Amino acid sequence: MTTFKDLGLADPILKAVEGEGYTTPTPIQAQGIPAILSGGDVLGLAQTGTGKTASFVLPLLHRIIEQRQRPNPKTCKALILAPTRELASQIAESIRAYGQKVRHSSTVVVGGARAMPQIRSLARGMDIVVATPGRLLDHMSTGALRLDETTTIVLDEADHMLDLGFLPAIRKILAAMPRQRQTILLSATMPKPIRALANDFLHEPQEISVSPGSKPIDRIDQTVLLIEREQKRQALVDVLKRDDMDRAIVFTRTKHGADKVTRQLEQAGLNASAIHGNKSQGQRQKTLESFRSGRTPILVATDIAARGIDVDGVSHVVNFELPNVPESYVHRIGRTARAGKSGSAISFCDRSERPFLRDIEKLIGKTLVERDDDGPIGRPSNGKGRKPARRPFKPRGDGAHASDGGPNAARGPRDGKPAGEKRPYRGPRPGSQSDGGQRGRFRANAS
Repeated sequence: MTTFKDLGLADPILKAVEGEGYTTPTPIQAQGIPAILSGGDVLGLAQTGTGKTASFVLPLLHRIIEQRQRPNPKTCKALILAPTRELASQIAESIRAYGQKVRHSSTVVVGGARAMPQIRSLARGMDIVVATPGRLLDHMSTGALRLDETTTIVLDEADHMLDLGFLPAIRKILAAMPRQRQTILLSATMPKPIRALANDFLHEPQEISVSPGSKPIDRIDQTVLLIEREQKRQALVDVLKRDDMDRAIVFTRTKHGADKVTRQLEQAGLNASAIHGNKSQGQRQKTLESFRSGRTPILVATDIAARGIDVDGVSHVVNFELPNVPESYVHRIGRTARAGKSGSAISFCDRSERPFLRDIEKLIGKTLVERDDDGPIGRPSNGKGRKPARRPFKPRGDGAHASDGGPNAARGPRDGKPAGEKRPYRGPRPGSQSDGGQRGRFRANAS
């Protein structure tokens, strides 16, 4: 069995890794660390939760020990690009943890934070800069940072940077770097634009794959509930009140939806907080820390904000709304089943989301099964690939029909009239266009 001592890392790094409680590297670490230490370009295909951050942070720290050369002002030796502020902060935390016994300098350059402290840090010169593409380009344009002496660049979660439209910015950043450099590109999926980027900027890279086909982690029990949109709110409350629920992330497609779901959960007596792009960096960090510590057991998030969430102990991921990009499903459910643990992913799918579900199933190569018994909501599928039950959707209504099981079902047919009896025609409604009323004239004039 491979250990960290077998990977050729310096003693100060090994002591820090041991202090964090790790002795055996994950597959991406066992393959990635030697590849990066060799100095060549690396193209890695790895899901979240596989330990990929340490796979590039540890070699970068090892190189600092070997070189023992301080960077010049307004330069950096190594640059790590991340798609979101949260992920950049997570990477910086890993650098601090693993580099606690290594004399080094690092800083985080992201949007949503004051620029002046970042400029002052960059002015001294940094061993490692962790940045989001947009804010990094801002500092490059003002001369606060130049990349002509940067010898290593890491593109983390490149597919997500593509989703966010950062590909042109990445190309500008790479063009500003020396031709003789080491480029490390890591991605959970490999769409054509990312493959094209690798072909343009990586030279004979060593390819590493620990997630064939980018399929979700096998330890995750996946369940899809086919329900109407108006049923989702109560179903979510029922799921989150289950006894086996420890810590959960609930996903919505929009920032407004995240805030709305959070308010609904709080009204139901559940402790929840929202995290999305409209929150300030301070608010997002405070919310994430409260979730990490367990003070807030439910986090409601959008895809962009959640990509940087690396928290052990997330027992459930709930897709309140299915993502319209199938790859996002892979990233969402990857928030659970981390650090060798199992987890559950429960997705709500209404009529309008059926096409999204088909795209997800096509991507992961697996049929996601709706529960087909009277068990509790969120009962995991058996993984045998059964097709979802073709149950008819219940008709929309105001709850007055006996057929839809609404609160007024016991009253019988609507208005208490016998089934099939038609209402007598009483003429046009007052104010309608047909009776020449005032409201009708306003509408005619408005048109």
